[in-house]
Amino acid sequence: MIEVAGYTKRYGTTVAVDGLSFAVPPGEVLGLVGPNGAGKTTTLRALAGILHPSEGEIRVAGHSLATDPVAAKARLAFIPDEPQLFDYLTVAEHLRFVARLYRVADAEAQIPPLLEELELTPKVDALPTELSRGMKQKLAIACGLLHRPDVLILDEPLTGLDPVGIRRMKQTISARARAGTAVILSSHLLTLVEELCTRVLIIRRGRMVALGTIAEIVADRPELAGQSLEAIFLALTGDGAAAPLAAG
Repeated sequence: MIEVAGYTKRYGTTVAVDGLSFAVPPGEVLGLVGPNGAGKTTTLRALAGILHPSEGEIRVAGHSLATDPVAAKARLAFIPDEPQLFDYLTVAEHLRFVARLYRVADAEAQIPPLLEELELTPKVDALPTELSRGMKQKLAIACGLLHRPDVLILDEPLTGLDPVGIRRMKQTISARARAGTAVILSSHLLTLVEELCTRVLIIRRGRMVALGTIAEIVADRPELAGQSLEAIFLALTGDGAAAPLAAG
């Protein structure tokens, strides 16, 4: 579970994120969406413990990122939109290195099925320079999944994947949620968010404008009933968007 209470991030006099509060329980997939510059990346980096809040608290599996950061970070995985890999480690060596960092005792038993799930088995001895963009993405996700995180944070996880890879990645994300992982998924692909996510958090200019299931979000906006998430998103984040609302 991940809990966010009053998260605010300031850069000088600029408020990038203003008072976000939400929680993602085990087994839920929360979609985090917003226009460019809305504060999504700033929020994701704070949830991963990379940025420190100016105000508020973030807890991962009961551990505060401020006061118990090692325990909190050990329970999460953050997959950024650009894979961060080591040029001189093969696919297998990446996974073994991560296994040592997280002290994964059964890594040798876990690695082969994880490689198979993410279609990396034929590339087990390849270096990152020999991998396509999509394969690099799969390797980064495999490294994140190896220690069985309680919280999985994904930023544009389908970048570079072909249609078959997209389908398999959707299955991987859904399977982790069914197993009890709390998942936060940020993407501009609103059809993906609509398909996979239990609830949606929409932010605009650093503030929450909606939180809940699609049905909850449109409950007070009958004109949006029956609309796609794309239509709802545009109505709530466009220049003529009304005052913030929250549901659920």
